[in-house]
Amino acid sequence: MSSAEEYNEIVLFDGVCNFCDSSVQFILRKERKPILKFASLQSETGQKLIKQYGLDKGGIDSIVYISNGKARIKSTAALYLARRLKGGYPLLFGFIIVPPFLRNWVYDWVARNRYKWFGKKDSCMIPSKEIRERFVDL
Repeated sequence: MSSAEEYNEIVLFDGVCNFCDSSVQFILRKERKPILKFASLQSETGQKLIKQYGLDKGGIDSIVYISNGKARIKSTAALYLARRLKGGYPLLFGFIIVPPFLRNWVYDWVARNRYKWFGKKDSCMIPSKEIRERFVDL
């Protein structure tokens, strides 16, 4: 049902995290071409894709970007997503040269504190009618 073939480019995000919700809204506004699909990590599709790509459920708590049959997590996912945005955001991809252990240290620090800083919801967001078709498992 839910597979890499079905979703060439999909972003999995923490559906109850306010920061993650804001990040998805930002991507939707800044995306150059509206082709990305979105699913929460908590959704059936999110769980199937995590399993399909052999990702550690315990280690995946904020963002996964799947494109062209490859799953990217943490800062690498964020940097690859930046390349899909309008304006100067693709320039952030230059940080890919920074060793992942350094990039992910910063990423993990923000991820660990995101609920404390930005809050948490009881349920996933409900997108507007205009963008609903870009979300999976609603």
